[in-house]
Amino acid sequence: MSGVVRFGVSIEEDLLEKFDALIRRKGYTNRSEAIRDLIRDRIVEEEWESDQETVGTITIVYDHHTRDLMGRLTHLQHSFEGDIKSVLHVHLDHHNCLEVLVVEGPGRVLKAFADRLLATRGVKHGRLTTTTTGRGLPTKVEHQHHHPHPGLEPPPPRGGRRRGGKA
Repeated sequence: MSGVVRFGVSIEEDLLEKFDALIRRKGYTNRSEAIRDLIRDRIVEEEWESDQETVGTITIVYDHHTRDLMGRLTHLQHSFEGDIKSVLHVHLDHHNCLEVLVVEGPGRVLKAFADRLLATRGVKHGRLTTTTTGRGLPTKVEHQHHHPHPGLEPPPPRGGRRRGGKA
C-alpha cells in the first residue's frame, strides 16, 4: 500500500462500539475506510466553507398552480451566477412538482441561489446538498489483497462467437 501511513488512535470503548455499529450499518468492511471517508467529508466541508469551487444539488418541491411561480423560478435560474449543469423535473401529483438542479460554482453563490429559490412563494420545501469537485482530494485506496468478494467479481470473459457477428 504505497502512500498509506498507519497511525494509532485512542478512543473510548463505548464510542468505538457506536462507531463500529455505524460502519456495519453503512456497509464498511473496515474502520480504516470509514475513517478515511470521515476525513474526506470534513475536508469537503472546509472547502465549501472556504468558498472554493463546489458542486451540488438543489432539490425543491412546489405547487405549480401558484400564480407566476414557474416564471419566477425560470427567471431565478436564468440569473444564476454559477453553472446549472442539469435540471430534473418530476410531476408528483396534480399540484406538486419536484425539481432537482445540479449546480456548480463558488459555495457562497450556490448558497445564495438556493436561499432565493427556497424563499420563493409556492416552494414548499427544499434543500441544498453540496460537495466538492474533488480535485484536491486523494482517491480512495484500492484493496491491495487478492481474495474473492462474493458478488463483486467481474464476470469471466465471454468466449466463442457472438450470434450474427465475428469473434
